[in-house]
Amino acid sequence: MDLHQNARSCPASRAVLVERVTKSGWTVREAAVSLGISERRAYVWLARYRAEGQAGLRDRSSRPHRTPQRMPLDRLERVLALRRERRSASEIAGMIKVPRSTIARWLARNGLGRLRQLASPEPARRFQKETAGELLHLDVKKLGRIGRVGHRITGDRRTRVRGIGWEFVHVAIDDASRLAYVEVLEDERAPTTASFLQRALGFFASSGVRVQALLTDNGSAYRSYLFAASCAQLGLHHLRTRPYRPRTNGKAERFIQTLQREWAYAFPFPSSRLRTALLTRYLHFYNCHRAHASLGGAPPISRLNNLVRNNT
Repeated sequence: MDLHQNARSCPASRAVLVERVTKSGWTVREAAVSLGISERRAYVWLARYRAEGQAGLRDRSSRPHRTPQRMPLDRLERVLALRRERRSASEIAGMIKVPRSTIARWLARNGLGRLRQLASPEPARRFQKETAGELLHLDVKKLGRIGRVGHRITGDRRTRVRGIGWEFVHVAIDDASRLAYVEVLEDERAPTTASFLQRALGFFASSGVRVQALLTDNGSAYRSYLFAASCAQLGLHHLRTRPYRPRTNGKAERFIQTLQREWAYAFPFPSSRLRTALLTRYLHFYNCHRAHASLGGAPPISRLNNLVRNNT
């Protein structure tokens, strides 16, 4: 039962009220005062009990019995039909002579407040490469620098450290094994991103992985001539997601969520330097020990070893 947060009574306390008045000889005023409710309300519960028994002590819906101003069902169906023809709220209001605010309210109530809600949900298209290095996902996450323990930990938004700036978490994650490499850098410009790519490839090469292709979003650094030249020099095929489709690069997006939850915002870091210092230890934990749901509970390194063993 979901009681109102300011409710003074519940079915159990109402039953106590009835028992004290009808069996114990208390006056209505005395019983009401003892339970912290008004005498008038006590008379209401007693009347309901006498008319309906114990059922009368239950909570009732606050919905009115009659709503004369409610839109008739046939008119509502016409509103929804017009909406499915991709009519705007203003157009519908003019066609059926009803205020636009009323139309907008009913469209929102029926889950059609935005035109995009008319489209059926797109089915999830999941893929996973079978060879380590076949596809490497790259992405960047901007994090605020830390000048002191922040509101995510303390809950206090009244004082802020302003103008402290940002730092940029560059991530690379292998599609097949989920092996990951991360660096915290000063910016997300093309030279920084190209240098990160070089070091990421070195990390994967040290693990026996030869990267063949990259998948990135359409950030300016990834569209730069410098990044394109780096990919050409390294013999990498560069793929980019469709605009406004971050789900295509979902493995990197999901890994960034994990980084935020388990590393960036997991502890009350007093400074950015200490947060960055913990990153190496966290990456070792993620790659070598953390159970990964999509890998059947195994860490990425075990998946990588299996892939390498199967391909030799």
